[in-house]
Amino acid sequence: MERNKNDGRDAEGLCEASSRPRMRYVPVKTAEQQAALMLLGVRDQLVMRRTQLSNTIRGHAAEFGLIEATGLGKLASLLAAIEQGDSVPVLARDLFAMLPESNNWLE
Repeated sequence: MERNKNDGRDAEGLCEASSRPRMRYVPVKTAEQQAALMLLGVRDQLVMRRTQLSNTIRGHAAEFGLIEATGLGKLASLLAAIEQGDSVPVLARDLFAMLPESNNWLE
């Protein structure tokens, strides 16, 4: 297997593949099919970002002694406890309040 891909090597590989008699070709995707694949990719990214943000909030809250069970349903009560908690400095409370607003995922 050759390394250091470039256009010349790509063209060489295409020529070799097309010379094989039993080569099967993949049909070109329609714009609708490509959009559907894009939807899946974007959704996966949003779910990963939501999970990352949820874990970030939980981890920072634990540093201030505020712990809540996992799950998005429990996060609202954790954020409420942070807002009312005396053990959390004002700066940290402001940052906690900013995190879910920046993504609008808690609604």
